[in-house]
Amino acid sequence: MKTFALVTQKGGVGKSTLAVHLAVAASRQGQIALIIDLDPQASAANWAERRKQDGRRPDLAVVPARAAELSRLLNEARQQGANFVVIDTAGYNDVTARAVIQVADMVLIPCRPSIVDIEVVAETATQFMRAGGKKGAFILNAVQPRGVRADEAREALRDLLPVAPVDIHNLVAYSDAFNDGRSVEEFDPTSKAAEEIRALYQWLVTV
Repeated sequence: MKTFALVTQKGGVGKSTLAVHLAVAASRQGQIALIIDLDPQASAANWAERRKQDGRRPDLAVVPARAAELSRLLNEARQQGANFVVIDTAGYNDVTARAVIQVADMVLIPCRPSIVDIEVVAETATQFMRAGGKKGAFILNAVQPRGVRADEAREALRDLLPVAPVDIHNLVAYSDAFNDGRSVEEFDPTSKAAEEIRALYQWLVTV
């Protein structure tokens, strides 16, 4: 079983959106996927409720939980045959983030290509190293289709932790799909957004 955690000390960077898209991508590739939603805002869990109410795709579980339940939930997931687990966390620094970092096979740190976000995720990278994280990487998110900000952000971040080779662009398909309880692969499988998610998933399962 592989466990991926979305962690950063800043809210609004797309953790929940990435979490559900990666889990759906895994499910579409035949994996038994699970999302553990540790964020009190419960964005991933609410997405799952919209998905359920529409009567579509009972293909993955989303479990809202507290940090104290994490170890038990991971053990249960392993016993029940889950092989792709995504942990969504809150957008602030607390003991939950440290606990998640210590159990995840890989920690993903979403970052928008702005100086404010880069400064914040640098602190998250420091926390990752202090907590003894196994493997970590930045994901550049909400990247504008044009300009050099993504390249500048990659240059600023690469000395801290690796940066995923796949950028996630600022495309309306992500919010439209999320609001509808779907992923972009389901919303429009031929879209640029769907291509990005497939590429990011393929990278994750090979690193």
